[in-house]
Amino acid sequence: MKTQSQQHSTTAPTTRQAAVKTSVADALERLPGPATAQYPEGAPSVTLLQHGSMALKLFSPATNTDGRDRQLPHEQDELYLVHSGMAQFSVDGNSFTVSPGDAFFVAAGASHRFDTFTPDFATWVVFYGPPGGEK
Repeated sequence: MKTQSQQHSTTAPTTRQAAVKTSVADALERLPGPATAQYPEGAPSVTLLQHGSMALKLFSPATNTDGRDRQLPHEQDELYLVHSGMAQFSVDGNSFTVSPGDAFFVAAGASHRFDTFTPDFATWVVFYGPPGGEK
């Protein structure tokens, strides 16, 4: 039997839907995500919604066993919306502090990472657009 959060969230709608709901609670229940070569302990992010080129993920680097953010540049543009905790974020040599309520953009291909973060740090990430980013 599916929980209420499983009934309202999806990773890949099979038909066009006007609205699909998810939550931070649902995402946190799914972390860590599936194991990969880069994250054998399980990925620090999970995809909650997808439609066209858009994917909504929740990212929580504290799930990494080594306590580091190991992400590499991505092919798509990214919009981050910080949910909880605090972090020091670096992108292409610039660094700034982020906290709940902050939003920031990272262009496709940009080198970026959360250098330090509190154990409760979690952020929504919206990936969108074509490979190489929007022009």
